[in-house]
Amino acid sequence: MKNTYMKTFITACTAVFAIIGINNTTVAAEENIVNADTLLELGQQDGVKTENDPSTDLIVLDEIMQKPEPQPAGVPLSTLMQNKADQPIEPIEEVTEEETVEPAISLSNEEKDYFARLVEAEAKGESYEGKVAVATVVLNRVESPEFPDTVTNVINQVVGDAYAFSPVQNGAINKPASEESVRAVEEALTRNDRLQDSIYFYNPEIATDTWIRSREVVQTIGNHVFAK
Repeated sequence: MKNTYMKTFITACTAVFAIIGINNTTVAAEENIVNADTLLELGQQDGVKTENDPSTDLIVLDEIMQKPEPQPAGVPLSTLMQNKADQPIEPIEEVTEEETVEPAISLSNEEKDYFARLVEAEAKGESYEGKVAVATVVLNRVESPEFPDTVTNVINQVVGDAYAFSPVQNGAINKPASEESVRAVEEALTRNDRLQDSIYFYNPEIATDTWIRSREVVQTIGNHVFAK
């Protein structure tokens, strides 16, 4: 009798434990399904964390860190990386402010125009450098104690019975100046090159004054000789 009772008891316990085991397995499976559904939902949200579930922070962060950048279809990743490495690095352009050279001598627009017309008449056919040199001689005279102290007075100076500059004498100064002569005047006004303080210039091919030829020659530019 005892043996029959013990067998029955053991069989009953085994059945209970089996049922408990099945229930635990079912619960674990259900939990896995829930966790899988949760992860799937998070993945479908493309890395956006739900406001009411702070426990997903680490999962969402991990999803964001591991999410690869979209790549063109059919192109190997190694090829894309190589193409990026081969692309030249464009240099950064330095932005520099354009330098503005202020004139050392300030003139009115009317005086600049008169000055440029003299340069045009005296150095027509000469190079730009030659025009700047003629303008420089006029400015050197303004600063010299031997001549008048303004550009207009230097241009209109009378020496003996004639004007110092022949274009004033023959009226050629009344013709408009070229753009190059205007620029030559502007450059001469900066006084960057004083032409060694030359105060005379002449064309040796046509000059008849023997005194001017006795002056110290500083430089020859084109058809003009510049002297002190």
